[in-house]
Amino acid sequence: MSSSDGVSTISMATAEPPADDISSQSALFAGDAGELPLETRRALVQLLSGPSLEGRRHPKLWSVLLRDETTIRKRLCDLFLDLVIDPDQQVAFVRQFDSEEIEIPKLLRKSQLTFVESVLILFLRQRLAQADANGERAVVSRPEIMEHLAVYERSSNTDHFGFAKRVRAAIEKFKKYNILQKIRASEDRFEVSPTLKLLFPAEQIQALTKVYERLSSSEQSFSAADDKVDEEEE
Repeated sequence: MSSSDGVSTISMATAEPPADDISSQSALFAGDAGELPLETRRALVQLLSGPSLEGRRHPKLWSVLLRDETTIRKRLCDLFLDLVIDPDQQVAFVRQFDSEEIEIPKLLRKSQLTFVESVLILFLRQRLAQADANGERAVVSRPEIMEHLAVYERSSNTDHFGFAKRVRAAIEKFKKYNILQKIRASEDRFEVSPTLKLLFPAEQIQALTKVYERLSSSEQSFSAADDKVDEEEE
């Protein structure tokens, strides 16, 4: 960092440390052996607790992340984690490194998606793409979701209540992961997190959509609640 204009006698001891060598000047609490400043630690914790760090939802932490990106990236690499940042969408998240050279211990958990959850992911990703193309926020309502997923319920299915229950459970799961973010003063309208754009690229969505279109017109039953079709990294 450069010194202030007109101050030629400033000592190196008082200069701001470079972004890739940040360390706190004192412990934050009793027994603290950490080196990072409080705000940098908060940004790191948000990334680890997930599912993402977003500029719109976490403006202060987003500024810290951009400022201290090199340091945060190094700390994550120590845990075999990769930092993914989309500056345009102002979204960042971590993912597990995958290497053929060494066996990497897995820190992030894997959870499987049910068929209903997978179809909902596709619907939300497509809605996000449409909103981006129109320069709008991706907003969906609970009735819209129910109507869209009803297409995938077999006409022979008699347990309509059970199917609707699984749809509601999928909505609640994605609210928990902040993929669906409740709009203020509304219980049934949500904004789709731009994180989905990074997790599911357009080409992957197109391929999966074709598969599910075929499934929706087949005679296969999708009523089983434990029908696992995919994996999701938390």
